[in-house]
This record gives sequence, C-alpha cells and structure tokens, in this order.
Amino acid sequence: MRGLEYCDYMIRGMAASGQIRYFAITSRDLVEEARRRHQTSPVMTAALGRLLSGGAMMGAMMKGEKDLLTLQIHGSGPAGGLTVTADARGHVKGYPVNPVVSLPASPAGKLDVGRAIGSGVLTVIKDIGMKEPYSGQVQLVSGEIAEDLTYYFAVSEQTPSSVALGVLMNKNNTVAQAGGYMIQLMPGTGEDVIAGLEERLSRTEPVTTMLSKGHTPESMMEEILADFDVEAARERIPASFSCNCSKERMEKALVSLGASELDQIIADGKPIEMNCHFCNSHYSFSLDELRRTREGLSS
Repeated sequence: MRGLEYCDYMIRGMAASGQIRYFAITSRDLVEEARRRHQTSPVMTAALGRLLSGGAMMGAMMKGEKDLLTLQIHGSGPAGGLTVTADARGHVKGYPVNPVVSLPASPAGKLDVGRAIGSGVLTVIKDIGMKEPYSGQVQLVSGEIAEDLTYYFAVSEQTPSSVALGVLMNKNNTVAQAGGYMIQLMPGTGEDVIAGLEERLSRTEPVTTMLSKGHTPESMMEEILADFDVEAARERIPASFSCNCSKERMEKALVSLGASELDQIIADGKPIEMNCHFCNSHYSFSLDELRRTREGLSS
C-alpha cells in the first residue's frame, strides 16, 4: 500500500442551492486489495471494482452506525454474479462468483464487463434496523454496473441519478486507477438545472481519465458541477476493503450446523478448512478444536 496521502476516501455534498447532491470516491487501493485477495482476472477486477466503488458510495447514503447495504448481481454471463456489502462508514467488501473470466476486449477496446455479466438482475438490500430489511430488484440494463445502478435509482427510489464508475488496469494486471461518482437530483429540481447538468455530463471525461490526470474526488465534482454553485465537501470519509470475519465467527458457523453434522465431520477423522467468501481468508480447525466445539453443544 502507498502512503497516507493516497488512501482511498469518499466525499459528499450539495450543489445548485440544494437541488443536486453528489458523492465521489477514489478507490484504487481497496479495489487492488479485492483483486489480490480473490486473484481476479482483469475483466473481473473491473466488474468487482465498479460494484465495490458504487456500494461504498451507496453505503455512505445510510445514516445508522449499524446500517448495512448489500448489492447482488446475478447474471447470465461467465462471471455468474457479484456480491458487495457496505456500511455507512466506508467499509466495503465483496466477491465474484467466478473470479477468473477471460474475454476479448469490447468493440471500444475496453474490458468487456457487460459481456462478462450478461443479462440478469440487480438486487439492493438495506438493513437499517427495521423488522425486515428493505429489498429492491431491477433488471440489468447493460451489465456495465454504473448504468444498472442509475436504472435502480430511477425505478426503485424514484431518484434521477447519474452514476459513473471506472477501473483502469496496469499492464501487470494490478489496479492503476479506480473510482466514481453519483450525482442525484433532489425533488423539485428546476428544469434549467436538469438541462444544464445533462449537457455538462455529456461533455465529461470518463472517471479513470480524470483520475489519471490527477483529479481528486473534490476536483472531479468541482469540474463537473462548476456551473451549479457546488458546495465544498463537508468531510472526507475513509474507504477501505474491510471484512469482519474471524475464526470465532467461523466457529459459530460450525455450531449452527448442529450436533449430528459436527459428529459426521469429526467421524471423518480429518481437520477442516473454512473459507470466507468476502475476503478469501482461510481458517483451519483441527480435530481437537472440532471436538471442543462439539462438546460445547453438550454443555
């Protein structure tokens, strides 16, 4: 990892006298951490990196300390699907169903995320402390992820939005740049603001191009929203790939299997290894540890 000056972070703020709200992120390090943990191929690094960046910003929209957001994509393409979970404090984690997918470049010469994902559905689950989590689902419109999140906001939350996400790879398949932004219109936004923003967005460079030129989340928003009296971001929210798995949590998962299942595992006479889907960490349990866990069920 690089020095603190390069750490990933998000910003959020308002523009056009409260008619526009924005979120922006630089996420190179957290996407590289995801690539390293899951050993993803370039197109899957791009797919997972886009969803991680989008999920981090959507997590920042939540208010509660314990609120959790989950984004799930199930597609017909070779990627199979993606799952990302984020909280309101910039912690995000995720995994692909199939980490290694090889495809030719798209007609535009870019990593073909849309073809890797294929057709399918995007599900957004928000656990905000209510009796049941909120769940919204939409059909994928492109599989490119940014367009799919834009469609989700329009259909499920009735919030006109512009979502841009990008991941740029180095020649050695590490992550060179990653980030994105979400610009949303608030209720009652004037037609002049809408028209002006649409025109401005049509002339905006891709996210990875802006980041490669040295733009920060702040300067990206200052450039895109220059005509709309953009307010300075109130805070920087550190963003990181962060998983709360542990051996203790895995042991609880073993307990949840029940006595008969544990007895069968012990009868096999071999230690076992449990893996965390989100961060690909491995936890080994010896036969003695398995027996102690089983004894705990009897006490």
